[in-house]
Amino acid sequence: MSDVRVIIQRDSEREERVVTTGTTAAALFEGERSVVAARVAGELKDLAYEVADGDAVEPVDITSEDGLNILRHSTAHVMAQAVQELFPEAKLGIGPPIRDGFYYDFDVETPFHPDDLKRIEKKMQEIQKRGQRFSRRAVSDEAARDELADEPYKLELIGLKGSAADAAEGASAEVGAGELTIYDNLDAKTGELCWKDLCRGPHLPSTRAIPAFKLMRSAAAYWRGSEKNPQLQRIYGTAWPTRDELKAHLEFLAEAEKRDHRKLGSELDLFSIPEELGSGLAVFHPKGGVVRKVMEDYSRRRHEEADYEFVNTPHISKEKLFETSGHLPNYADGMFPPLEFDGQNYRLKAMNCPMHNLIFKARGRSYRELPLRMFEFGTVYRYEKSGVVHGLTRARGFTQDDSHIYCTKEQMPQELDDLLTFVLNLLRDYGLNEFELELSTRDPESDKFIGEDAEWEEATEALRLAAEKQGLPLVPDPGGAAYYGPKISVQAKDAIGRSWQMSTIQVDFQQPKRFNLEYTAADGSRQQPVMIHRALFGSIERFFAVLLEHYAGAFPAWLAPVQAVGIPIGDGHVPYLAEFAAEAKARGLRIEVDSSSDRMQKKIRNAQKAKIPFMVIAGDEDVAAGAVSFRYRDGSQKNGIPRAEAIAEIVDAVERRVQV
Repeated sequence: MSDVRVIIQRDSEREERVVTTGTTAAALFEGERSVVAARVAGELKDLAYEVADGDAVEPVDITSEDGLNILRHSTAHVMAQAVQELFPEAKLGIGPPIRDGFYYDFDVETPFHPDDLKRIEKKMQEIQKRGQRFSRRAVSDEAARDELADEPYKLELIGLKGSAADAAEGASAEVGAGELTIYDNLDAKTGELCWKDLCRGPHLPSTRAIPAFKLMRSAAAYWRGSEKNPQLQRIYGTAWPTRDELKAHLEFLAEAEKRDHRKLGSELDLFSIPEELGSGLAVFHPKGGVVRKVMEDYSRRRHEEADYEFVNTPHISKEKLFETSGHLPNYADGMFPPLEFDGQNYRLKAMNCPMHNLIFKARGRSYRELPLRMFEFGTVYRYEKSGVVHGLTRARGFTQDDSHIYCTKEQMPQELDDLLTFVLNLLRDYGLNEFELELSTRDPESDKFIGEDAEWEEATEALRLAAEKQGLPLVPDPGGAAYYGPKISVQAKDAIGRSWQMSTIQVDFQQPKRFNLEYTAADGSRQQPVMIHRALFGSIERFFAVLLEHYAGAFPAWLAPVQAVGIPIGDGHVPYLAEFAAEAKARGLRIEVDSSSDRMQKKIRNAQKAKIPFMVIAGDEDVAAGAVSFRYRDGSQKNGIPRAEAIAEIVDAVERRVQV
């Protein structure tokens, strides 16, 4: 046997090692139980891979992003094997890893029932304990077709190999763009074939290496994401490196479910999405309307202080406007179909910027007017597919807090600095405090993006410099820019650590050019302004949903639809609390008195369920002393507070925007 030299790469450390021919990656990392694969020349390999002379081999830990994907994809294979053992007629779709888990699609006669998922999970546990080996082998297209002749969806994927379409809905995880490979699940003792699947891998060494998993739910899903294709049954699951991590994830999901804005919106009577209106179209109820108004009023005040000018634009426009802006050729799929009348096509407004450009262009502009900051709460309509519409966070009709700033190139750096600081401070005022920034740039290989290279470089560099001054993590997003310019997105973490995309800031040299926007410079020449797009909330509806989940419905007093409720110990105390409420309302507070026939303890429970910040209780002693007692949302209580002090405490909590 000859020797081969390999380099073992661990972060910045390199170790050269001489091993015999036929040595596997598993042997290189023997005893390192958390290593589940290897990376060789940038490619992920199974641990069964035999190293070659000159290979640089990097261990892939199960806790890394690649390691988690391998764990979850391997678990998806175990699930598919379990399904076909229990439901032999099931035909296989695809089974890629996804964020925090995996799924697999199946063509079955009857949709899966929750009891079916329990049976499948039990069968998976049996397969996991068998310790079946995942064994990779390369096959020709013809051989793959012969072996998978009974799997119509796999045959379709083989036909798609190497095409652009194979990336759809995770299909590339099955076939990739090179040679086809099949993974066999082999009996640990006999080597007998137990099951097989078309897959490019890599996989864990064996099913026993899967530490912890759970099936979550099933749902209908169109094959390869197209409504034109058959509807399959998709089973979702999750897998983790340890049982403790699985338990923590399930607890996180339970907490997220309790905070679901759709559930809270109904329980707290804030909003609804009536079937009569249509998917993705919400109505705000009186209490939700209060929260929304407070959000908008505070934002308006802050924008006035920052020298923004308020504008208003219609909900519909001639189609030509969106051709001029470039949205129609680049964004038609996201717009509702045209409406024809008066012999012309009109479109529901999907974005506000073209109309703001018309306001700028309505008369001559001087450099003395710049920067010109326009702001609008503008309602827009976007056609989202029914499968992605999700409550208020992905809607078809929503209101953007949209601003467009027109400035000179010389003003642009300072304007971006000030704008990003303004955005972050306003988000902090609403109770979000943990941020990272994402810089979305264009893909030079794509023809989606318009404009000259130099313009893109200048705009991108200006955004990058502004972002770096904030001292926050800056994450690259190659190819994620809008067709007309790069953007910074503010990613904010909520109370349970989820990241939400909030504000976006985009530098645009293209629309001013397309609309022939000009201003008169100090030397009398006509110059093109820079246009900065900015949505602070993103949309009011989505921001409302994020705050609702962030606070789990328990809004701070300044945002709460009802800031205090008066709870009388007996009916005779209602007039006293009515006087207190009148005084509080005179100070601008939102307060109600519960004069229902319910017992006091039920009134307290009702107020707790409604997540009202202050419960103001009054009995004989309080009336005699001209005082009230407070019961807070956390169950604590403070007694004998003089009425004026009680009102002052609520006012203080509102003005300081604190949680109580």
